[in-house]
Amino acid sequence: MLFPTTVVGSLPQPDWLIDRSRLAGRFPPRVRAPELWRVASEFLAEAQDDATVVAVKAQEDVGLDIVTDGEIRRESYSNYFATALDGIDIEQPGTALDRSGHPTAVPRVVGPIRRKQVVQVRDLLFLKQCTDRLVKVTVPGPFTMSQQAQNDFYKRPADVAMEFARAVNDEIRDLVKAGADVVQIDEPYMQARPQSAREYGIAALNAALEGIDGTVAVHICFGYAAIIHERPSGYSFLTELSGCTCKQISLETAQSNLDCAVLAKLPGKQIILGCLDLSDMTVETPAQVVRRVERALKFVGPERLILAPDCGMKYLPRDVAIGKLRAMVAAAGSLREKYSAGTSV
Repeated sequence: MLFPTTVVGSLPQPDWLIDRSRLAGRFPPRVRAPELWRVASEFLAEAQDDATVVAVKAQEDVGLDIVTDGEIRRESYSNYFATALDGIDIEQPGTALDRSGHPTAVPRVVGPIRRKQVVQVRDLLFLKQCTDRLVKVTVPGPFTMSQQAQNDFYKRPADVAMEFARAVNDEIRDLVKAGADVVQIDEPYMQARPQSAREYGIAALNAALEGIDGTVAVHICFGYAAIIHERPSGYSFLTELSGCTCKQISLETAQSNLDCAVLAKLPGKQIILGCLDLSDMTVETPAQVVRRVERALKFVGPERLILAPDCGMKYLPRDVAIGKLRAMVAAAGSLREKYSAGTSV
């Protein structure tokens, strides 16, 4: 199928499950934030399952081809996994600068980083029970987790990233074995910290992918539009991902109005093209989405494009998120009709 559709990972969590006003007033938490949940701890897992069912059905109803669990169980994209590892002190967190330069509480590395048990396989199996469509699971990247931690154990920052990479590699192996069609590694801090990413980020990313027999995507972005309002017109770290062994690269083009010529420098990669602007609460028309996609088609063949929002939709109002996804699915239908007929790019 040309132009398959998906989400980057997250969808809006329901107000009855999480305090969205408190969630919106802060950066994504790097340590656990149980105060965000509205449901008592003894009922929380069941409530999260119920909300996941709703999120999956919403994706099916709008017609997405590849679905996720909406990251319904997560307070943020990264803390769910990072705080489940050995070697991390979550009772006495450390401090690090977020991508806006402000100090924030982060996991503190106090010993060898190891994955003591599977973290997301149960979530994947639940997702597969909810749908017969292709499924994607997201995990935080080793470089990003290394930047969101205080290192009180390893000699070098690169060592922290490589140890996180081994934990991610173990998790991806189990997710692929359990039936994940796509595993996505989220690496937003490669854009935020490009110099360090060049020094050891790609090496850590490739270590996380070593020996993986499955489809792996890497997501790189400018941050949630609800929190990071300024967007540069180009990535400070993107073409370097041509040296990554992943099969897919997920990136933003809508809000930043990205010059898509850069996509020509990622040969052989499938592109998960961010084509929904999450900074604008106006729902796009299908024609607007088509125009954004066709900017990329000047440099990437239609067989290499997957359509998605710019980033995770966690902070959007539910009706806006659903409306935008419907527009994207309609745009994909128009694009399939046009380009499967052999229209030249």
